[in-house]
Formats: sequence, structure tokens, C-alpha cells
Amino acid sequence: MKNTALMNKKRLLRKGMEILMRELGPVETPRFLSLFPAKHAESVKRHRAWQSKLDKAAFFKQVFSSK
Repeated sequence: MKNTALMNKKRLLRKGMEILMRELGPVETPRFLSLFPAKHAESVKRHRAWQSKLDKAAFFKQVFSSK
């Protein structure tokens, strides 16, 4: 089995953009990228903000308590 190291985000982004530009060209690359709206990123930010203010013990007690 081959060990694989993950690329850092900057290198991954640069390499991905190079591949898209080479394969799709300068017109189709931004068109392709616009197919994926940034909604997900916003929901992740909201979730992380909610988590940072969460009282974990109280939350678990509420979720796992018998009713």
C-alpha cells in the first residue's frame, strides 16, 4: 500500500485551477466554478458559530435524556 501525503490547500487550489484552465480553457473554467454556489460555505460558518457558543453538557443532557 502506498503512503500518500495530502497537499496543502494553496497548492491544491493552484493545481486544480491549472488543470481546469488546461482542460476547459479560460471561458469555461469560471463557468464551471459558478455551478457550485457558496451556500455550503455559509452554512458551515453558521454551524461553527453555533458550536462555539454551545454548552456541550447541557446539549447532550437535552438530547439524550429520557422523556
